[in-house]
Amino acid sequence: MGRKQQNSLAADFPLPCRAPLRFGTLPRQRVKCTSARLFVNAAGNVYLCAMLYIPKNYRNLLGSPEQTEKAIKAVKDMFQANLSAQLVLLRVTAPMMVLSGQGLNDDLNGVERPVKFPVKSLADAPAEVVHSLAKWKRLKLAELGVTSGRGIYTDMNALRPDEDLDNIHSIYVDQWDWEKVMLPEQRNLDYLKQTVRHIYQAVKVTENKLFVEFPQIAPILPEDIHFVHAQELLDRYPSLSAKERENAIAKEYGAVFIIGIGGKLSHGEAHDGRAADYDDWTLNGDILLWNPVLDSAFEISSMGIRVDAPTLHRQLAERGQLWKEELYFHRLLLEGKLPQTIGGGIGQSRLCMFLLRKAHIGEIQSAIWPADMRSACHAAGIELA
Repeated sequence: MGRKQQNSLAADFPLPCRAPLRFGTLPRQRVKCTSARLFVNAAGNVYLCAMLYIPKNYRNLLGSPEQTEKAIKAVKDMFQANLSAQLVLLRVTAPMMVLSGQGLNDDLNGVERPVKFPVKSLADAPAEVVHSLAKWKRLKLAELGVTSGRGIYTDMNALRPDEDLDNIHSIYVDQWDWEKVMLPEQRNLDYLKQTVRHIYQAVKVTENKLFVEFPQIAPILPEDIHFVHAQELLDRYPSLSAKERENAIAKEYGAVFIIGIGGKLSHGEAHDGRAADYDDWTLNGDILLWNPVLDSAFEISSMGIRVDAPTLHRQLAERGQLWKEELYFHRLLLEGKLPQTIGGGIGQSRLCMFLLRKAHIGEIQSAIWPADMRSACHAAGIELA
């Protein structure tokens, strides 16, 4: 899934309050400042610690950490069963690391550093912890000989040490990585939208089943998901940043799929970053939900129809990365040895966070957090694992 999601509403201006904290930030902006101040916006919400957002009067609807753990298991069990049924997917075991230099790891935005280590039994050959399994899954489908209309999903666990820690970003990433074989003639927006609707239906069914088990968490998702192209969004809100545009459209519709991530728009910039060697930038997108707890758009998935040989060459050329065509994965694709697929990642902790109405991803997963972030969260009734 896409990694750079931020809160951003230009109307929020900070009001400084005294607090013995090391960092403060302007509301909903990823900008650190070194003043020992905490900020409160006009709605009474608190921001500090490199974009930490504390909702006013937040409370754990599940009542206790024990109930939260039970609900997390319920969400994960229900959603993966729903997703598998909707997309016809088989669960497979996934690697946590891959060998370096084969083009298998996800470059994300091209600047994030993977965790690397030498493998003693392979003459210290370098390996790296995965960022995601975007390209590995396509190899796996070829290896299994999966036919069109069927696919695989995995429990993907990754480390992204360059993440900026906040309410929704953690060094530890867990997601359902899925990939499905499709026919070459299905490389079109209609097939992309059909697949998005299946995923959204899996989320909706999970939300409704969760309501049966935990009636204090009422369903809030709209009946249908709205589709909009990133260029259309720019045309509609030309004075807003990409994240502000996401906030505006997600608040209006409740659930949105933004098409066209990675390629340049009319103003010369991409809506958001995407590597050149897995998604077709014209046939991909992000699923965003309006999160009332965080008062912002909330990305739960990045996905898309994968590149074919001509698209791979064109996108690598645009990024100045044609040297990648010599890597193992890319050679196989250019030689026509990999199936045409559609795939993506759906954040496990993200989805649990949304469905359980949590304010911080650390309420769902156990990870590393700054001490001042932990303290501020604890004071607000947000208990980080």
